[in-house]
Amino acid sequence: MNKPAREVLITGIGLVSSLGEGIEAHLDRLGAESVPQPEIETELYAPYFVHPLPAIDWSQQIPKKGDQRQMETWQKLGTYAAGLALRDAGIEEGEETRSKIDMIVAAGGGERDAAVDALVMQRARGLDDPQAMLNETLSSELRPTLFLAQLSNLLAGNISIVHKVTGSSRTFMGEEGAGISAVATAAARIAAGQSDICLVGGAFSAERKDLLTNYEMGGYLLTGEWRPVFARTPGHDGLTIGSVGAFLVLESAEHAAARGGAGYARLDHVRGDRGPRDPDSLAERLDSLLATSGVDDDDLLILSGATGIASLSQTERQVLRARFPDAALRSYGSLLGQSFEAQFSAGIALAAAALARRKGLPPFDGRVENAVGFTPSTALVTTVGHAQAEGVCVLHALDGR
Repeated sequence: MNKPAREVLITGIGLVSSLGEGIEAHLDRLGAESVPQPEIETELYAPYFVHPLPAIDWSQQIPKKGDQRQMETWQKLGTYAAGLALRDAGIEEGEETRSKIDMIVAAGGGERDAAVDALVMQRARGLDDPQAMLNETLSSELRPTLFLAQLSNLLAGNISIVHKVTGSSRTFMGEEGAGISAVATAAARIAAGQSDICLVGGAFSAERKDLLTNYEMGGYLLTGEWRPVFARTPGHDGLTIGSVGAFLVLESAEHAAARGGAGYARLDHVRGDRGPRDPDSLAERLDSLLATSGVDDDDLLILSGATGIASLSQTERQVLRARFPDAALRSYGSLLGQSFEAQFSAGIALAAAALARRKGLPPFDGRVENAVGFTPSTALVTTVGHAQAEGVCVLHALDGR
């Protein structure tokens, strides 16, 4: 006989972005009476826009300087956000407690050593056969943790070392799809009784010229005039990338009650898909994900992780509006930027915290998308990746935190 699925609660949130550090700082910024304003760097990476990190004292969550030195920014950011989530959940420090916590991380390809990249290109100029030079340069200039880019599972490894989280560990790769898979897998394992508590999330460091070059070569970046996500139209659309670290502590209701942990929200219906990106195919898949979510318009807050690529964002908005015409629709990418592996968990973090406060969020881009100043009881988080993968997550308010 199959056992009923266990309730999955979000009991800890660690969020760092251009808006600040910690979930309370984010809600304070987003809960202002006026339209929240994004933090955007317009000069250092011109003609592109970047949502940069604020000043961070890494030692608050990564005490050892040696640990900090061996991590690039994306690893420090993820390790820092993971520490915030564990602390927020009230989980005691020490291996005895944290050895029972499983971990699922969404990670990119790791940061490249831009100085070595430049050195290789400089030394290769004019050489008929650069292979010997390449081998010598890479063997002498790269650190042991690099193969021109850092290993993706180093983020999970550093979280284990710094925060003593030594349960089972998985790392997913694949930009937005990795973030969707990480949360879906963690929630499914807890609901099925395969895990009691899991640390899940990802990090993305946007302040990198090599990344901007990559996305520009694909024609993805917004230039010229900055606009909120849903105001980007064909001919003036694209991504504005943002540095984000977003981790969640997911926990079965029984496990949380046994240790006295409080939940932000109950997490239900985490689903993902992928397929052709023409508008009709995308709309059909996204609507199918929404159709099985079981939610309706009543007191519904929608947090869309839309990218700002007009063809995708407009399709997503049309599908959401057709199914939920009276819901409050907010595009959190307008404020945080596009954070790829961290995008889905960041949206879930904001949604869970808004439900815990029982306070709706104002329009993020000046557009009144219904239901301003209401009390949400349910939140829907959507992410439509810039190149592949779509995901939805439903959260329900609890009686109190």
